[in-house]
Amino acid sequence: MKVDVSLAPEVRAAIDAGRPVVALESTIIAHGMPYPDNLSMAREVEAVVRAHAAIPATIAILGGRLKIGLGYEEIDDLARNGRSIRKVSVRDLPYVVSQGLDGATTVASTMRIAAMAGIRTFATGGIGGVHRGAERSFDISADMTEFAESSVAVVTAGAKAILDLGLTLETLETLGVPVVGFGTEEFPAFYSRSSGHAVPMRCDSAGEVARLMRAKWDMGLRGGIVVANPIPLSAEIPAVEIEPVVEAAVARAYSAGIHGKELTPFLLSEIATVTAGRSLAANIALVKHNAAVAADIAVAYAGASR
Repeated sequence: MKVDVSLAPEVRAAIDAGRPVVALESTIIAHGMPYPDNLSMAREVEAVVRAHAAIPATIAILGGRLKIGLGYEEIDDLARNGRSIRKVSVRDLPYVVSQGLDGATTVASTMRIAAMAGIRTFATGGIGGVHRGAERSFDISADMTEFAESSVAVVTAGAKAILDLGLTLETLETLGVPVVGFGTEEFPAFYSRSSGHAVPMRCDSAGEVARLMRAKWDMGLRGGIVVANPIPLSAEIPAVEIEPVVEAAVARAYSAGIHGKELTPFLLSEIATVTAGRSLAANIALVKHNAAVAADIAVAYAGASR
């Protein structure tokens, strides 16, 4: 069968003309936040990308079609239907496409689809990684192996705070993935600007990141780049405050037997409840900040490509 890839007209026109495009995932809409916060976040993030002179391309699977660039009503449906929409990683793509199903794309599957379309920059909230207790559960996100496969720069507020950040960084190193601190020497921890883990390299401008992207891929070094962009200071929840909340949520998840795809949405919901919505506000702030940086990088990369 021929896979049906559908690009929104403005996304196709931008790609054909070599203009900047920023990919955006849809799992954060369907599974990452409650309605209507998820809908307003999705609209605001696309607006941020446009304000920074790039074209947003929110990615999902609708009726088995790979959709790159969603319309207003399609984003609204994702936000309203939320958890009823299948969460789709790379493993799930052929099944969802062949069955003609709907799906919200994770970081890994968004990277893969963006790379297929020739989109080199992607903004998300936090990447997946190695879960706490992975030495027992072997629970490691497919985001890790996708970074070794798809040549996309991903702007992220580090890895999700619910993960083992040290092991996540070790895994990325093993896979040969550059982890770049954007204006920082320290790997951010999603809600917090500090994690105690150093980044191996630093860039202080979008132009520096664009040159790194070009150098990596021009050398034939396939795979992605982690651009670790700390949450804005005004929205930060310090690690000393959020860490006990995260640990308690992880303990509740394991005692309830929650794992796999259901683990992250459960933990984010638990943390939002305990923090009285403060973590949700932080999540929205960091996603918008990442979108602005990703758009700036996409503009710089498009200029460097000419």
